[in-house]
Amino acid sequence: MAKFQRHIFICTNERDAGDERGSCKARGGDAVAEAFKKKLYERGFKRIVRPNKAGCLDQCAQGVCVVVYPDAVWYGGVRPEDVDEIIESHVVGGKPLARLEIPDEKLTGR
Repeated sequence: MAKFQRHIFICTNERDAGDERGSCKARGGDAVAEAFKKKLYERGFKRIVRPNKAGCLDQCAQGVCVVVYPDAVWYGGVRPEDVDEIIESHVVGGKPLARLEIPDEKLTGR
């Protein structure tokens, strides 16, 4: 099998309901992950771009977090309705979607 060109990690981490950071699962992480899988496969990216459910990516305070590797582009506040736009701009066009990109200075742990 050929190597994937990109991996898209979608946070589906679940924290306790009282955690002030919230959690990507509670904000719809599973729906975002399913949308990526469906849309990528529909567009012919099966075995080229791999959507992966991920545990904690340490960015839950940013909303549903998605990171694209090897590009190291981080997105926050992603909703299922954003998935087509991310695929079109980033995966097809090679240009990260600026409106959802988390700036380096806002990434937790920087």
